[in-house]
This record gives sequence, C-alpha cells and structure tokens, in this order.
Amino acid sequence: MTSLWEPMDKFSEGNFQAPSPDCPLCPRLLSFRLENRERFGRYHNAPVPSFGPLEARLLVLGLAPGLHGANQTGRPFTGDYAGDLLYPTLLQEGWAEGRYGRTSDDGIRLVDCRITNAVRCVPPQNKPVGSEIATCRPFLEQELRAMRNLRVVLALGRIAHDQLLSTLGHRRAAHPFAHGAFHELPDGLLLADSYHCSRYNVNTGRLTAEMFQAVVRAIRERLGSAPNSSAVPER
Repeated sequence: MTSLWEPMDKFSEGNFQAPSPDCPLCPRLLSFRLENRERFGRYHNAPVPSFGPLEARLLVLGLAPGLHGANQTGRPFTGDYAGDLLYPTLLQEGWAEGRYGRTSDDGIRLVDCRITNAVRCVPPQNKPVGSEIATCRPFLEQELRAMRNLRVVLALGRIAHDQLLSTLGHRRAAHPFAHGAFHELPDGLLLADSYHCSRYNVNTGRLTAEMFQAVVRAIRERLGSAPNSSAVPER
C-alpha cells in the first residue's frame, strides 16, 4: 500500500481541502449546527479546523468538538475539559509553547504537532453516529496526505483509533485499541493510543494526568528527538 503521507504535489497548505463552514454532508449535524446558531449566536458553530502546522511529525486525533468547547471557540479541544489536560501536557512535553487560556486567542502555539478530530462538527449529545464518522473520513485522508513529515498519530479514544485505521485501510482486529499501546503500522506510521482525556475518564480515574503524560512522553522517546521547532508553530 502506498504511504498516505508520502510527498504529493497536489496537496499543500494552500489547497488542502477542509469542510466548508456550511458543510451539508451530514443532515443531522447540519440541523444541529443551524439550531446552535440560533441558540448560541456568538459561537463558532461550524466545522472546527485543525490547529497546528502541516509540517508536524505528531498528529493528535480526537473524536469531535464539544458543544461549549471547540464548537464555541473554533479551535480543537479549546474551552472544554479535555483541553485542560491536553494542552498543559503538550506544553510540559515540549509540543507547544506559550500559555493555554481556554480561548482561541490565548497565544498558545503548537510545535511539531497538529490537532484535529475524526468528526469536525459538534454532534448532539457529543455522540457522532457511524455514517457521520465515515462521511468525515475523506477530510482526514487528505490531511494525512498533506502532512509530509508525519510520523506518529496519537489517537484519543477507540473511535479515533478506529477512524485512523479505516482511513489508512488497515484491519482493526490486527491493531486492538489499548491505553498506552503503540502500533507500528505496515506503511511506516506509528499509532499511539490513549484513553480520551474527557471529564468522565478523568473523574472516574480511568485516565490520570500521569497516565496521559506518560503516553505523550513515550511518543517523544520513540521519535528519538525533542519536538522540532523548524516545524513552524501556528497560532
């Protein structure tokens, strides 16, 4: 199988295709988006774009935007509970610079790291359905192709893990999800697994800050070097 992250001239930052603000592909998500535009007029209320440079070696892949988090701020994991663990951990391990302030204008910059979601629009009750996950898959495929230096994907939760494998055309049964697991995929990419840093997982003790930090630190050790500042940070 051809590597999805080989250099390909037709993909670049300039023509990388992300969902449009009024993406109509998922009727349920479109209806929910329009409803939220009426209820929360000052929110982003659109597909949430990825954050961080395409030149990054690390991609953090989550599930979907939170209603009062990324759907409000327009930046992945920003303003919700999961971001309160994710961003400080990235800062501590050198994958980000600045200060995380739960707003999209807090000035934090990602270094050699990019963050996106398997589903780009907020779903009702924070639960996308299978057809919505599949419909958003081509956007992730294009993103992987555009990330020419990509070496590691950190999947936050089983759905993100499965979405990555499906996008790359790998059998899920050959790479079972488990917190702290590392999967060397046939075409060279390394898939790292973590429980999602959600409020529920943290409050129930299923995931601790130490457990999450250990996975992020292990990624750096696997790469054999610190985050590369030549991958231009992005606000």
